[in-house]
Amino acid sequence: MSDTAQIIDGKAIAKQIRDELAVDVVEFIQNNSVVPCLAAVLVGDDPASEVYVRNKRRACEHVGIDSQLHRLPADTTQDELLDLVAKLNKDNEVHGILVQLPLPAGLDADQILLAVSPAKDVDAFHPTNVGRLVQGKPRFLPCTPHGVMQLLKRTGIDTAGQHAVVVGRSDIVGKPLAQLLSARGADATVTVCHSRTNDLPGITRQADILIAAIGKPEFITGDMIKPGAVVIDVGVNRTDAGLVGDVEFESASKVASHITPVPGGVGPMTIAMLLVNTLRAAQALEQ
Repeated sequence: MSDTAQIIDGKAIAKQIRDELAVDVVEFIQNNSVVPCLAAVLVGDDPASEVYVRNKRRACEHVGIDSQLHRLPADTTQDELLDLVAKLNKDNEVHGILVQLPLPAGLDADQILLAVSPAKDVDAFHPTNVGRLVQGKPRFLPCTPHGVMQLLKRTGIDTAGQHAVVVGRSDIVGKPLAQLLSARGADATVTVCHSRTNDLPGITRQADILIAAIGKPEFITGDMIKPGAVVIDVGVNRTDAGLVGDVEFESASKVASHITPVPGGVGPMTIAMLLVNTLRAAQALEQ
């Protein structure tokens, strides 16, 4: 084994997916005379959200998907936001709706996400879509977990029979990723760890595939990783030193066989999978 892990290049893999998708979008437009459309809702002026939304719009343009941006001031009321979501639900030209989180204080994100039509919920946050995922009959796959699965698949990493340890149990990443890894076809044996897990390093050292999604900068260090394990870092933490992941890259890359960098690992994949879901939504709505 070499002294340093092979870098899994999320930017390159995301570009590959977008290039494939661009071909599918052209075919869809030719067959239906309809352009898939993603509507993003941005409330307030959170700088990180601004960047995410700009990247999503650029990515839409790259694959031939229309994008709308609905900007609302930070003092928008719950009712005003619900009215906009209801309008987008009814708009036949909009196929996917994305409400950029976090929302400003005073707005109930759960109620807003619940108001998005499940057929247009391209983030796959709606309880109906979460339930379908658990049943193994997903309408859409959640973007970041699906992005992680594509990184593994397209890097040639077989998950079948492997012990995957997911550190973090969020509704957006940890829980759905555990579902996807243990589903038929992926066939991994999955352990989910969290802040109350006893002897966390003892469990992470058993992982053939270690996924860090805990939201703590450089929390996973090289001594917590089994030699030759695949390490996927979902974390994005803004620190004085810049963006870092949940994995301490330098020590981890000396132990792992493969590792994702931050930035340039999972992040670009999330946006690529959002576009895949937007086309899926358009296909389902135009049938």
